Formats: sequence, C-alpha cells, structure tokens
Amino acid sequence: MDKSRLYYQLPYVKSFMCTVEECRPGKDGTWMVALNQTGFYPEGGGQPSDTGTLDGVLVRYVCEKDGKVWHQVEAPLEPGRLAEGVIDWERRYDHMQHHTGEHILSGLIHRRYGYDNVGFHMGKDEVTIDFNGLLTMEQLEELEDMANGVVWDNVPVEEHFPTPQQLEDLDYRSKKELTGQVRIINIPGGDTCACCGTHVTNTGEVGIIKVTGMIHYKGGVRISILCGRKALLDYRRRVNVDTRISNLLSAKPQAIGEAVEKLKADGQEREAVIGGLYQKLFAFKAAACPESGSPLVCFEEGLAPMRVRQLCTLLYEQNKGNVVLVCSGTDEAGEYAYALGSARADMRPLSRALNGCLAGRGGGSALMAQGTFRADAESIRQAFLAEAGKLPI
Repeated sequence: MDKSRLYYQLPYVKSFMCTVEECRPGKDGTWMVALNQTGFYPEGGGQPSDTGTLDGVLVRYVCEKDGKVWHQVEAPLEPGRLAEGVIDWERRYDHMQHHTGEHILSGLIHRRYGYDNVGFHMGKDEVTIDFNGLLTMEQLEELEDMANGVVWDNVPVEEHFPTPQQLEDLDYRSKKELTGQVRIINIPGGDTCACCGTHVTNTGEVGIIKVTGMIHYKGGVRISILCGRKALLDYRRRVNVDTRISNLLSAKPQAIGEAVEKLKADGQEREAVIGGLYQKLFAFKAAACPESGSPLVCFEEGLAPMRVRQLCTLLYEQNKGNVVLVCSGTDEAGEYAYALGSARADMRPLSRALNGCLAGRGGGSALMAQGTFRADAESIRQAFLAEAGKLPI
C-alpha cells in the first residue's frame, strides 16, 4: 500500500501536514499541485473527490493522473513549501457513509439474485446504483431491511490487499478486470468487493440505508439511496412537508394521502362543472356571431389557453369566419394567448407571419395554431386582418 495516500492509511484524518512537490498551471486560472503525501481522496470508483484547503487555499477538485494525486487549487503553492491540508470533513464522511451503504446493498442484491452493479454515481442529493436485473418494490423493501440489519449489527468493514494467488481463490465482486495490487473491502454478512473508495470502520456508522426510489433502466433497475446524515436531512425535509400539507388539509399526517385523493376528485368534479358552463357560454357567443366568409377576430379576458382553443374551434367549425383568431389577455399585461383556426386554410404559415410581426411564440397544425403575442389588441387585430386577407381561400 502506498503510504503517501493517507486516505487509505488514516481514513478519518481531517487535517495533515505535507510538502508541495509540484505546482503547474491548470484550467480557468487554477493550479494543479502534487504533494509528498495527501489525505484528499481523488475522484474514482463513482466517488467524488474530497475538497478542502491547503494552507487556506481552496482545493476544488482532486484527481489521479500518471500515478500521482493532483489537487486543483485556486492559487499557486511553491514547491518545497510545508503546508497544512484541511479536508471538508462533512463532505468526506457523507461519502464514507454512502460508499459503505452501497457496498452492503449491492452485495446483498448480488448474493440473493446474482445481479451485478453496473453503474454507481454518488451525487450531491442522492446515490444511484444500476443493476443488470429487475426487482420488485417488495423485493427491494426486503433487501433494505436486510441491509439495515447489517448496519445495526455494527460489524467491521475490513480492508485487505491480497496476493495474486489469494485473489485468484477469492470470490469477490468487481466492475472490471483488475491489474496490479487490488484492494478488497469485506463486510461480514454484506459484501466482498474490489474498491478504491473510502469507507467507515464499522457498519454502525452508516446509521441507516434508505431506498428513496427505483426505476427501470437499460433492462435492469436504477436504485436511489441515502445513508446516514443525508438520510436524516431528507427525512426531516419530508416530515416538514408532510406537516405543512397536513395543516393545509386539516388532516392527520398519516391520512394526507387520502385527503389529497379526495381533493383531486373534488377538483375534477368542479372542472367538469366549469367546463360545462364554458361550453354553454361559448355556445351563446357563437350564436351571436353570423356565419361569414371573412376573417374573424375575437378578444376575451380571463381565458386559459385551453378555453381559448375551445372557443376558436367552436367558431371556425360553425363557419363564423373563414379564419378565426381568439385572443385572451390585456394591453396592461402586454401579452395575449392566442388560438388561430380554420377548416379552409393551413394555419402554420399564418402563425409564423403573425409571430414575426407581433413578437409571438407558438405553432401548431394545419387546422389550428396557438401561442402568445406580445403586442396590444389593436396591433394584433390589424396584423391578423392584413395577413389573413392574403390567404388563398
């Protein structure tokens, strides 16, 4: 084991002394620094790099290249300088909890179903793991219980560097063919896997493994999890949201699902009633318009885009105009929703022409186009009548 890599020897090191060996210009005004020893973990194996400071200079990112660990810093550090490295410990420990939790869950899935972990990403808000086989939510809940059992057993997380012969005889998980010295992480009852990441010393430090989601992905499943501190923060956020919804609905927290379903059903009933009233209103408006072979423009305040389309369709289907434009908005707001329809002409060229002269956006089919105009009502009226008059109807 390379003794200069303190994140393996001393994974709980929060600060350390080191000597700057090299300093090169990096990208975007940063510098790349190599040290004689480092506690900063370089990005790898699905785990993001550590961040922190070197003598107060921000360390943005750490990577391994050509056998060296390089630290991207915001200011140059001269070679030979004795420096103190300080790791963002909260970030590092989150990674340690999540990487260990991922091992436990992946190992159990592999042991029970034979599926391989074919993708692993440790993001800011969640960890995702991809498996090359399908699971049901019932199976996943059972696996979650088993994984937390390993956590609560508080067994040691063991690190080994087996010889090539020992490795040959060892049954372990690996995402790829390995060369050189291989580091094996073993969790009794949980997993045996080749891994370059950082982990807690005992599984109890993971705290909890919580599955937060599962989707079908590339013939298998993608599972989202949270562990430890991040799981606590997520649970706190969800409780706060549940409490807020509970208060708004005047329902007990455990009954908010039923309350929301009732609210949705009530809303659908109201929408049906409102829709019927709009149909009657638009029928009266259409009846007041004579049939015409000329363009018709109609302005109505307070209509949602769906209602604008509905009125436009009714008017052109009843031959109230060879081309019908319905708009809803106000000059004060400076924007009108529009629907443009005709059973006799293609609305797409007309929509493009009007969008061009009225700062509009939108489009549609030959029968109907819709969108918004950023213009006043009189400008819309004049532009529509002028452009509609050019149509070959």
